[in-house]
Amino acid sequence: MAKILIVEDDEAQRFLYHEELVEEGYDVVLAKNGAEALKCLEESPFDLIVLDIRMPVMNGAEVLGKISSRHKEIPVIIHTAYPEYRKQFISFMVDAFVVKSADVSLLKATVRGLLEKKKTKKGERKWQKKSR
Repeated sequence: MAKILIVEDDEAQRFLYHEELVEEGYDVVLAKNGAEALKCLEESPFDLIVLDIRMPVMNGAEVLGKISSRHKEIPVIIHTAYPEYRKQFISFMVDAFVVKSADVSLLKATVRGLLEKKKTKKGERKWQKKSR
């Protein structure tokens, strides 16, 4: 079961994403800001991170910089209500960019696709090691 970290300051949205992704069969951990997210990353490994941009305490751009330097192997989805961030440098540091919507099907499909891609890459690396 894949373990996903959701970093979102809005309580209602955190609850919605948690419910939807647990229903998909994922183990989901919630953080309400970037500082909490970094603490979660110190305590446990994750397979994927869904990250909001505009948050109190530590915003998504700040936490993304720290994630990128310490946890390059974890795919990150920027999930924001502000599509203009797609054109900024931050979008080049992530694996996917999803604009928030009441319909979470795009988010779920993106999560599923990135986890499948990560699983495939992991399998390829194991095969390459065995064939040497």
